Amino acid sequence: MTEVDPILISVFARAFKSITDEMSISLQKTTRSPILCEARDFVTGLYDAEGNMLEQTENLPILSFSLGPVCKYIIKYFGGDVHPGDVIFHNDVFSMGNQNNDVAVYKPIFFHDTLVGWSACKGHQADIGGAVAGGYNPNATEVWQEALRIPPVKVYERGKLRKDVWDLIFANIRFDIVQQDMRAQIGSCVVGERRMVRLLEKYGLDCFETHKRALFEATRAMMEAEIATIPNGQYRGEATIYYDGKNKDKQYKIRVKITVADRRVTFDYTGTDPQSDAFVNGTYTSSASAATLTFLQMVNPDIPHNQGMVEPLEILIPEGIILNAAYPAATTYGNHLCPANADAICRALAAAIPDRVTAGWNHLLCSLTTGVDPRKNDKYVDICFMGLKGGSGALRGFDGYDHIGMIDASGGLLDQDYEMFEQQTPHRLIRHEYLCDSAGPGRWRGGLGVETIFEIGGRRTQLVVFGDGDVEPAFGLHGGSGGSLNSIRLTYPDGREYRPLSLDLISGVPAGTIYHQQAGGGGGYGRAPDRPAELVAREVRDGIISARVARDVYGVEVDEQTYQVRRARGER
Repeated sequence: MTEVDPILISVFARAFKSITDEMSISLQKTTRSPILCEARDFVTGLYDAEGNMLEQTENLPILSFSLGPVCKYIIKYFGGDVHPGDVIFHNDVFSMGNQNNDVAVYKPIFFHDTLVGWSACKGHQADIGGAVAGGYNPNATEVWQEALRIPPVKVYERGKLRKDVWDLIFANIRFDIVQQDMRAQIGSCVVGERRMVRLLEKYGLDCFETHKRALFEATRAMMEAEIATIPNGQYRGEATIYYDGKNKDKQYKIRVKITVADRRVTFDYTGTDPQSDAFVNGTYTSSASAATLTFLQMVNPDIPHNQGMVEPLEILIPEGIILNAAYPAATTYGNHLCPANADAICRALAAAIPDRVTAGWNHLLCSLTTGVDPRKNDKYVDICFMGLKGGSGALRGFDGYDHIGMIDASGGLLDQDYEMFEQQTPHRLIRHEYLCDSAGPGRWRGGLGVETIFEIGGRRTQLVVFGDGDVEPAFGLHGGSGGSLNSIRLTYPDGREYRPLSLDLISGVPAGTIYHQQAGGGGGYGRAPDRPAELVAREVRDGIISARVARDVYGVEVDEQTYQVRRARGER
């Protein structure tokens, strides 16, 4: 039995992280879809032979915490029928997947004929079949109207491509680019496999197993110590989901009871409203991932992300509620329930740990365009990542992040490059800039949202709008005010205007239509009049807030020529 070396624990922890980072870089450099190679809507991870998380690189955190449950499901599904050279695909939301478009690749890692771990990655694919190109169908009421379901299936077996299986999958997917991106995901997993084997060759299997267990124990102790700083008790929070794609006036409540006791935290969603009969539902995995990533923003960021980190967390989400819809419900929207889920958690813990809970983040309102690019006479698909990224909520002592995006991405989701946007779509970008007065006022203001304008080009353009934040803005905390609302407006070539609502599907959008989107800002923290007057004046100068908001909300009158403070609140 190998003795535990504290230095080696750190060596293994850093090695695991280095491997998943290399997998992530490999995937970004070899994929072709802008969703992956530019926005980085993917994750990479390593797992041990039992499916326990060793480490992950969280470009999109809500996907990261969805890899582990599927890995354990795959191990149970195949039993001992796993061999060197196998490659397994999976996206099925009813076998622990989180979203249909998020397709995962798993590759078992063997060392001297012994299964020692798994290399895995998951990315949002440009298409996954179903009734609507791009995978978002706001009219869906069941899973078959949304996507091709892929339960665990071997596309490579003992190193040999199963051409029949491969062709069956991609015969049901519209865009050839998805095949190419899935090959890139396989390559990323090969990188992880090779690096893990080299690590084992250097230290040996017994050393690996001993120090892996010690790493898990040390990480669990770190998380338990963080939980111990939260007062024991029960804390409750709520949030509202507006509109489900079918019932215009229908609202759904997320209700969470958070129990802190004995260095453990339990998130119990019993009492959340039942699932909808329409498009807006979540899966257990997407909702549990949302709870995990939200809580991690309130604890020590240096805690390694492995199995020990999540062991003190218990998440109870009964089947049949809107956060864990029962088969065969439509659930593609599930990832986008994360912001409301996070709101409920933040409201619950705001009084218990006020120094660590942010005000509300801007919710996602997103558009997906598909059609034919006349320059190439080829199909395209694009999610406008530039336009959807609003601001985060402020925290005591800190303003919110500007243009960071929804809380389930937590800054990992990148913008498209402007020139690449115009090369990869037939659209022409007109404006993309911070949106003045979008941040929620407060002693510490929320993060700014953005304004995005482009001209739609192409033929047979279809626009899908999904998300929310066009009804209720990001909330303020402890006297802070809410951010601005999201909005989208289309101006057709003939001058007509149309304002799509969340979960809208618009076909036949003509070339020359102007797309105008505003992504709102995050909520403020603390009373706005307590913000230093000199800072308010600088932000008027920089275009972050207007002179009117400085005067009427912050109580600071600013000279619009010199940007000096003329008079602050309380002065005559």
